[in-house]
Amino acid sequence: MKSVIPLLSCLGLASGFAPLANPKQVAKSVTSTSLNISVPGMWTNGNAYGKGQFKFYKSFDSWMSPFTDDDRKEFPELFQLPKGCYEISLPKPLGIIFEEIEIGKGVYVVDFVEGGNADRQGTVMEGDVLIGVTAIKVVGAKWERRLIPAKDLSFDVVVGAISSNEAKWGCDDVVMQFMRPIDVDDPQEVEKYLDFFNPPGDSAWRTA
Repeated sequence: MKSVIPLLSCLGLASGFAPLANPKQVAKSVTSTSLNISVPGMWTNGNAYGKGQFKFYKSFDSWMSPFTDDDRKEFPELFQLPKGCYEISLPKPLGIIFEEIEIGKGVYVVDFVEGGNADRQGTVMEGDVLIGVTAIKVVGAKWERRLIPAKDLSFDVVVGAISSNEAKWGCDDVVMQFMRPIDVDDPQEVEKYLDFFNPPGDSAWRTA
């Protein structure tokens, strides 16, 4: 049975979000792109966790700004969203109603709360698929906000990720990336793009 719940305030959920990435996707991202990107500190552990220019995801352009011109020439596909995809920032409550695509895998937009933030903003459309969302991960006394791939996440995990973007972590919005299937030419291009945001196996953003 599919879940349909308005993401209005997402109250009562833990603020420290811990996503679980697909190990096959992680392995692919490490071997194809991550090891060749020249900016250090994209993924941090230990004392370095919660520090540096990648601690807080604000927007796609801001996140990619530290990378070098050589990176942009070698991996031009990483520096723009795939065709048919877009990024949006919204304050909570979002006013978006999601439904699972499959049981436990992926969500898409089925409706809006009339007069809500998404309805007033007007960019998101019914049928758009959520492919990325910001989330807070707390490790001890440290924390980070990252954009995590959401295309294969369950409804409950998506709600937890959205809920974790709280003011106490400096969040005044939730950043989301959507795919509009009718405008996508190559689904594999979207998959390759999302691989870049999957954490490596030793990252604090991975859970066993």
